[in-house]
Amino acid sequence: MADPKGFLKNTERELPARRPVPVRIMDWKEVYQPGDSGVLRRQAGRCMDCGVPFCHQGCPLGNLIPEWNDLMWRGEGRAAIERLHATNNFPEFTGRLCPAPCESSCVLGINQPAVTIKQIEVSTIDDAFANGWVEPEPPARLTGKTVAVVGSGPAGLAAAQQLTRAGHTVAVFERDDRIGGLLRYGIPDFKMEKKHLESRLRQMQDEGTRFRAGVEIGTDITWSDLRARYDAVVIATGATLPRELAIPGRDLDGVHFAMEYLVESNKAVAGDQVPHQIHAEGKHVIVIGGGDTGADCIGTAHRQGALSVTNLAIGKQPPAERPDTQPWPTMPTLFEVSSAHEEGGERSYLASTVEFLGNGAGEVRALRLAETEYLADGRRVPRSGTEREIPADLILIAMGFSGPERSALEAQLGTVFSGRGNVERGDDYQSTAPGVFVAGDAGRGQSLIVWAIAEGRAAAAAVDEYLMGQTSLPSPVGPRDVAIGLQPA
Repeated sequence: MADPKGFLKNTERELPARRPVPVRIMDWKEVYQPGDSGVLRRQAGRCMDCGVPFCHQGCPLGNLIPEWNDLMWRGEGRAAIERLHATNNFPEFTGRLCPAPCESSCVLGINQPAVTIKQIEVSTIDDAFANGWVEPEPPARLTGKTVAVVGSGPAGLAAAQQLTRAGHTVAVFERDDRIGGLLRYGIPDFKMEKKHLESRLRQMQDEGTRFRAGVEIGTDITWSDLRARYDAVVIATGATLPRELAIPGRDLDGVHFAMEYLVESNKAVAGDQVPHQIHAEGKHVIVIGGGDTGADCIGTAHRQGALSVTNLAIGKQPPAERPDTQPWPTMPTLFEVSSAHEEGGERSYLASTVEFLGNGAGEVRALRLAETEYLADGRRVPRSGTEREIPADLILIAMGFSGPERSALEAQLGTVFSGRGNVERGDDYQSTAPGVFVAGDAGRGQSLIVWAIAEGRAAAAAVDEYLMGQTSLPSPVGPRDVAIGLQPA
């Protein structure tokens, strides 16, 4: 194990400092300063190598957390990244973007602050890239089988890498102009600089995965034609349909879905020309939705020079500490101050949006909201008599996603969708169309990046077995599995 007395000697969590707010909002670089190796070693030494390591259960990937904690404490970085890569294709993504359910399940977290698992993970992979330890792993031989993966987010990339390494010829199709899906255009650079994505894509290309950007399946190539060309198809398109807010004034100029805003911002940061870009400079910005996407909009608006930023959430403010109703080792819903919230703006809870108000020229000028009232049946409605207005030049709707786009799949493949709007699939990840498999948010609904990677790996194992009659690829989860504290979206 790591330091046998580490958790007794070092009882506090230590994380890298964030760059000063006035400095970091002037650029798009990641907010955290480089970590100190001594601090990292101390934190890795706090891992107790529990007899029953609940962090395994908290992580959908089943990461071997105590093992690579021990190796990092011993200074064996190359061995640590091998153990990390044994279960996780992309620790550079999860180490930056995952909410770390493993830390909520850390046994030390019962009566001390949990081990900084996420920070140890990202430091391990960053050191591995810096030292040249992340090398291509091409297959020893090809099977002659072909697989099309539609969607290049974390689920699609994980499935593609696993299937390529199994010896299949894999092509990844992406309708955007660059590979990466929401990793590319949904995540701002201050959370994950795109150099990390590019490094991993170079490895995958050197392994033999083929990327086809700018190709929309269902339009440029029909789903039925794609199925005819390939021995198997993996649907990894994500849950991209945003939840609508159908209230008066929704059609006013200046009211947009969050992803419209974030995609354009990410393209501009990448150096693209974005005509008529949705921009926050000099504007009163309102972000509706208290999740990660809303926080991404807040941080982006600060960097664009917003005059003010207000974040509205319809529900109650979560508690600062784990409530009795969400005991260890579940993942609790807590009030968190992300780097974007730290940069300024106002957060308002129990805020029900009633109407978007225009200025007579078709442009939004304000938002009318009211206090949220909880009814006996659980519904949340605006409380009469509490209405007020706040100024708004730009309103961003970040209320989550309702499922994958379905019309082309239904018409061209006859794919069946569940009552929740997800692509129906069996225990083998196969949809109702033979040879067509589903991974990630397209089948699960909106969820975490760690679930997307886990499902991509599991779907790859199912495809390999479908093509070859057996498989040696690991399958961390089944489509109906639920880790402690994580319910399917």
